[in-house]
Amino acid sequence: MTDFSYQLYSSRNFTPLSNTFAMLADLGYSSVEGYGGLYANKSVIDGLMVGLADSGLTMPTTHMDLNLVENEPGQAIEIAKLLGIKSIFVPHLAADLRPTDADGWRAFGKRLQAAGKPLCDGGIAFGWHNHDFEFSALPTGELPIDLIFEGGPLLHWEADIAWIARGGKEPQDYIEKYRDRLTAAHIKDIAPEGEKADEDGWADVGDGTMDWPAIMAALRKTKAEAFVMEHDNPSDDRRFAERSLKAAKQF
Repeated sequence: MTDFSYQLYSSRNFTPLSNTFAMLADLGYSSVEGYGGLYANKSVIDGLMVGLADSGLTMPTTHMDLNLVENEPGQAIEIAKLLGIKSIFVPHLAADLRPTDADGWRAFGKRLQAAGKPLCDGGIAFGWHNHDFEFSALPTGELPIDLIFEGGPLLHWEADIAWIARGGKEPQDYIEKYRDRLTAAHIKDIAPEGEKADEDGWADVGDGTMDWPAIMAALRKTKAEAFVMEHDNPSDDRRFAERSLKAAKQF
């Protein structure tokens, strides 16, 4: 049976964090995934440690900002060891920093792999988490996602399934293409066109347009061990967490 995790970013607007941990444990989650904003200072990190211990949840994966990984790898490793993190993914690149040609994206992949080397040397897996822009073709027809992985052949991948779809591509095609480096996935759904505008067009897992039986069947053929529920802007995080977990257990 698959153990489903929960991206804490989904509950960033529902404080305090201790309530989120208690809610997730009550609903039957076994683990959570952190995000960059949780590592801004020692008191928040201490709160994470207490929350994990009190709830019995684990944190096998997390997102971390590239600046932290690249410029303070020792701190990233220390945080990972304190919280029991096994895999770190850089989750985003601001629009004004994105390369504009194939060579630039290859170089970015190379940069990512170099940034992650100290973590990998310390026993922590490292990789990239996608949005939709990596699936927008360059004028040459090449895709940034392919170029990133070409430049960084050792990078792991946390596939955000709904962002692949929003990028206009078929998720199963890329799940299969990169099955050997896909070690985690964001389980996120898209509302039907014109619905859930107050939630930025996202939906609870199983309540949207994604073909989850087919997607999960494809994911189970990869190396993915973390299946992470995420909603970028839920109006009710408990509703999202509860409905999504119930639905996902059926896939």
